[in-house]
Amino acid sequence: MVRGKTQMRRIENATSRQVTFSKRRSGLLKKAFELSVLCDAEVSLIIFSPRGKLFEFASSSMQGTIERYQKHAKGNQTSNESSSSEQNMQHLKQKATSMMKQLELLEVSKRKLLGEGLGSCTLAELQEIEHQLEKSVNNVRARKSQVFKEQIEQLREKEKLLKAETAQLVEKCGSFQPRKTLDERRENTTYTDSSTSSDVETELFIGPPESRARR
Repeated sequence: MVRGKTQMRRIENATSRQVTFSKRRSGLLKKAFELSVLCDAEVSLIIFSPRGKLFEFASSSMQGTIERYQKHAKGNQTSNESSSSEQNMQHLKQKATSMMKQLELLEVSKRKLLGEGLGSCTLAELQEIEHQLEKSVNNVRARKSQVFKEQIEQLREKEKLLKAETAQLVEKCGSFQPRKTLDERRENTTYTDSSTSSDVETELFIGPPESRARR
């Protein structure tokens, strides 16, 4: 009788699932034992049932095999970390070397722009340097003109502010002038009245009223 192909999915029936677990567990433990005996391999097998029951097999010592596995896993992790660190260091070294070369090229270009080290330059290189210098001079002149314009605008703004302040001061001085004139008028009027009263003659007579009448 030909057996049907088993589908790799969870068995829904609990009884069938438990029967299948028991059969497959026994077969797996048997295969582990055969592998350890036939191939002289260190084999350890740990199985937990759906209910949490432990089944295990060890060809030598379960604890010893676990410790050996932990050491091996730790060694692989350290080796991987070391390899990764070496790769990072190699990448950083290559990047630093590339940056140093770029700095050297920039330094040489700077010296040529300053007119130094031109002896080994070809005609094309000299023309390129001349073009770069002309471009730089044009940029400097353009920036210089822009700065002049900005300063002129600032001076104009200051001039406007000074004119406005001057107009305010003139207006304030004009508002004080009439009051001062009125005060001067009051002082002149008082002085005139006092002068007039001082010019009036006063006649003083001592004696009886009759004598004063005759006189």
